[in-house]
Amino acid sequence: MELTGKTAVVTGAASGIGLATARRFADAGLNVVLGDLEEGPLDDAVASLKAEGGRVLGLRADVTVEQDVVGLRDAALAEFGGVHLVFNNAGVGSGPAIGTPKAVWDWVMAVNVGGVVNGINTFVPYFIEQDEGHVLSTASLAGLGGVPYTGAYCASKFAVVGLSESLFQELLILGSNVHVSVLCPGFVRTRIHESMRNLPEELSEYRDNPAVTSMQLISSAVVNAGIDPDDVGRAVVEAVREDRFWILTHPRSAIGATKLRLEWMRGGPPMIVDLDAATRP
Repeated sequence: MELTGKTAVVTGAASGIGLATARRFADAGLNVVLGDLEEGPLDDAVASLKAEGGRVLGLRADVTVEQDVVGLRDAALAEFGGVHLVFNNAGVGSGPAIGTPKAVWDWVMAVNVGGVVNGINTFVPYFIEQDEGHVLSTASLAGLGGVPYTGAYCASKFAVVGLSESLFQELLILGSNVHVSVLCPGFVRTRIHESMRNLPEELSEYRDNPAVTSMQLISSAVVNAGIDPDDVGRAVVEAVREDRFWILTHPRSAIGATKLRLEWMRGGPPMIVDLDAATRP
């Protein structure tokens, strides 16, 4: 895709990978619509990108609410006259496979999977009609292999990978000029380990659970050992330009884990996750 003059919509855009990629999109000449649940950080992000010369619009949006995602699309059309790329990036991390309440599972799946579904339903028909567009969704290395103490998160990211592959295949059958990418980063220095700050108030008791607090401290350590979000933003822009499906910021870990799973499927030893290795590109 030729990026200059095109318009991208980015969710989860007020910080981390979303903000870094929005900045890279703006640097590449795209108009950018930023959507995020947190209004204060969103306002700061918009002001920052505008100060750098970006053509940027910000809109509070909860990706679990379909009408909010429709609002992002309509705002892009009204402000910039078109939309050509959606980055379904908003996400939360929580929940071991053992002991996570169903309500927390529902929250994780609503954001990480439902948000992508809302993005696809909102933007893909428009992209097909104009015969141009790119759908990019954030999964994770945790969508390529199970990781201990993150069962809900892994399940959601596996779903994003599968959904992206299915969308790719359907568009291929249609002969459409709409493209698909899935981002599977390893550890990146973001606030994903703090995502329970947005946990619905009725679930606050879970947030205050000592076991959950301990896991957050562990998560913080490995996340903060990760790569800079700006490195991810650069990788995303390059992949969109080159129309690549897989965006792997840690290819050694991603490919290595996939090989280990294949050996496990063939009767070899079980795949054991090395969290230290996942912090290295």
